[in-house]
Amino acid sequence: MSDPSLDDLLALRFGDASPAAADAKHSASLMEMAAHRSHRRFAERDVADDVLSTALTLAFTAPAKSDLQQACVVRIEDQALRGELDGLFPGSPWIATAPVFLVWCGDNRRIRRICEMRGKPFANDHLDSFFNASVDAGLVMMSFIRAAEALGLGCCPLSELRNNAATVARLLELPPYVFPVAGMVVGWPAQEGWISARLPLGVTIHRDRYDDSDLEAQVDGYDARRRAIFAIPDEKQRMVDRYGLAENYGWSEDKARQVSEPARDDFGAFVRAQGFKLD
Repeated sequence: MSDPSLDDLLALRFGDASPAAADAKHSASLMEMAAHRSHRRFAERDVADDVLSTALTLAFTAPAKSDLQQACVVRIEDQALRGELDGLFPGSPWIATAPVFLVWCGDNRRIRRICEMRGKPFANDHLDSFFNASVDAGLVMMSFIRAAEALGLGCCPLSELRNNAATVARLLELPPYVFPVAGMVVGWPAQEGWISARLPLGVTIHRDRYDDSDLEAQVDGYDARRRAIFAIPDEKQRMVDRYGLAENYGWSEDKARQVSEPARDDFGAFVRAQGFKLD
């Protein structure tokens, strides 16, 4: 069997993707993007320091809001510290087993200190400062993923760290105006992994104005497509005691159940405790 083309990968991901532009079809970079997979299981093989340093360096080539560069990363090397972090998140056993564990952070502290160094007021003490640092961290994190995959590594972001943000911040000694955005496990993939099917592009790409008038039909079709690839087994259904066992349990039912109970409702209090004003 021949290797999949760019068109094959996009069709597998989106179901209804239009053929790629002719100039895109032979781009190795675009093929890597289309073939992206998350990895949580890794080979028992160390990641050489120069390999990881290269990926981290390339991560910070990402765009930054107004060139303020409000992101940073904490590389967890101390095994006792790794053990404490692992103990906080029993649902993510790969924190302990991955060759590399990183914590990506938004960093609004640095620009505030620079204002002090240069004798200028920081006049933007409001929600947008937190938002900008969050976006910067997300862009740097995605840049790292692309660099890591180009080097042959696999990785997976873990937003679960925000379930216990205050304890994570204490363990990592994050000062005011610095906050965890996500953890990330990194290593050499133990298996190929799979391409996650995404929502059809008719749901996520709008022209001129937002239009979700066809959302129900699009989501129903997406659920059916995902079930054909990998049906969620009955034992993986969420909150069966509350909602019962669904006959056609798809992505939308799973996600609706997931967000039907509170999660991270203390995160706003943590962010305010880090000094941010969210007005």
